[in-house]
Order: sequence, then C-alpha cells, then structure tokens
Amino acid sequence: MLTGLAYAMGPAPQAGQGQGGGLIGFLPLVLIFVIFYFMLIRPQQKRAKEHKSMLENLKKGDKVVTSGGEYGVVEEVKTNTVILKISENVKVKYGKAYIAAVRTEEEE
Repeated sequence: MLTGLAYAMGPAPQAGQGQGGGLIGFLPLVLIFVIFYFMLIRPQQKRAKEHKSMLENLKKGDKVVTSGGEYGVVEEVKTNTVILKISENVKVKYGKAYIAAVRTEEEE
C-alpha cells in the first residue's frame, strides 16, 4: 500500500539539483491575468470611454434613452444634469450618467 505512494513521490533530488519551476510556476498565473485583461478589463474601459464621449457630445434635440428605459428628447444640457422632454409639457431632470444611449433615426 505504501509502495505505491513511494513510487508516486519519485526519486529524491540529487545534491546540486533544485526543485525547478521557480518562475515557471508563476507562468500559468501570468497567462490567466493576461487573458483576463484582454477579455474583460480592456473592453470595459473602451465602453466607458465611448460612453463618456457620448455624454460630452450631448446637445439640445438629441433623442436619448435613459438607463431606466425612458425615451426622451434633450431640452437642456448642464454640467452634470440633462433635462429631457418625455412628452408634451412633461420635462424631467436626469443626471448625465443615467443617459444610456443616443438614438438614431434607424432605431425609431
């Protein structure tokens, strides 16, 4: 029973031979981080940059959708807020960050 365990352990390292795998042991961890960066972090940063650019370019008359799903037309743009016209005589004030997208003519 213990003989199988002894064979599985392998021979003892000779004097002058190291266990090996110093930096090689970290290679899978580094590869996982690189894959994680290119598949998750970088695309998220790109989307955040595009969203910030879209918010900076908002102007009166743009048709937008909020993160809550409300459709409206931009009436006024301030530093951190936007006033949207939801329907006739109904204007609502939103934080700029809650504007999810600017609609195009094709989406209507």
